[in-house]
Amino acid sequence: MKSTPYGKRTISVAPMMDWTDRHCRMFHRQITRHSWLYTEMVTTGALLHGDVARHLDFNDEEHPVALQLGGSEPADLARSAKLGQQWGYDEINLNCGCPSERVQRGAFGACLMAEPALVADCVKAMRDAVTIDVTVKHRIGIDDIDSYDFVRDFVGTIAQAGCTTFIVHARNAVLKGLSPKQNREIPPLKYEAAYRLKKDFPALEIIVNGGVKTQAEIDLHLAHVDGVMLGREAYHHPFSMAAFDARYYPDLPRQDMTTRLAVIERMLPYIDEQLARHGAAGMRLNSVTRHMLGLMTGMPGARLFRQILSDSTRLADGDPRLLLEAMGRMQLLTLE
Repeated sequence: MKSTPYGKRTISVAPMMDWTDRHCRMFHRQITRHSWLYTEMVTTGALLHGDVARHLDFNDEEHPVALQLGGSEPADLARSAKLGQQWGYDEINLNCGCPSERVQRGAFGACLMAEPALVADCVKAMRDAVTIDVTVKHRIGIDDIDSYDFVRDFVGTIAQAGCTTFIVHARNAVLKGLSPKQNREIPPLKYEAAYRLKKDFPALEIIVNGGVKTQAEIDLHLAHVDGVMLGREAYHHPFSMAAFDARYYPDLPRQDMTTRLAVIERMLPYIDEQLARHGAAGMRLNSVTRHMLGLMTGMPGARLFRQILSDSTRLADGDPRLLLEAMGRMQLLTLE
């Protein structure tokens, strides 16, 4: 891991398509100051032939933040990684784990695990183009390849190209017959593969991903590897991350207050600014609030909170104070 002004990747939030956009990341940043955040996967084609600002613009408060790229052409990945560094990202991550049909048609994502030499070329090209970390997120196998030797050799080959950080989704990717959702649930989790990678490559930073839900599980994994990446649990139960800074980054400064109300109050100026910048035609209130529906999960009245924030009529008004109203109504309900 190259030197950064930020802490280690002890805790991170996974790249999730249609979810971890800049608004989601800004929301998560109000809950945890030091956990690493990852963008949705951005393809090289979208960057090299599309609207770069739309894909890469983000908020300074999001740091540390990583750009995940999807692609398999070394030259295109190098150009895209360079754009990512120019826009201020702290890390470039190569997707070698997504099993979707769209990704397979583009011959990248989890397909790349079958071509470790190509991945090594991609990593080398990106490392030659940027000075920030280039990391790889991958599965432990593809289809019915169930041997630890497969993922060990994959990591070993990529490490020779200079990659020192591997994010290991501890499931196989089934490229035919399972949907992306099924690929997150049906192939069995085998955390031991990630643990063995750390033993076999002690100098590498190994981060485990897949199915992690509780702080106890995080602590168990951290006894074996360097970091834990959370996925849908962080999205659906975001306030569970409120304890992360004190527990996992005790030597770094923390936000003054992390309560649910404080999170909402910190988000209001951001939402106002975004609405003013983009206008009603360019952005709707729901673009931000949809990521906040889980903020009250586990609290009495959480369902009412979600209902109010899902009211299309109220959302159309474009007033972010709807968040405060939803919380107030929720609190009144608990007093009745």
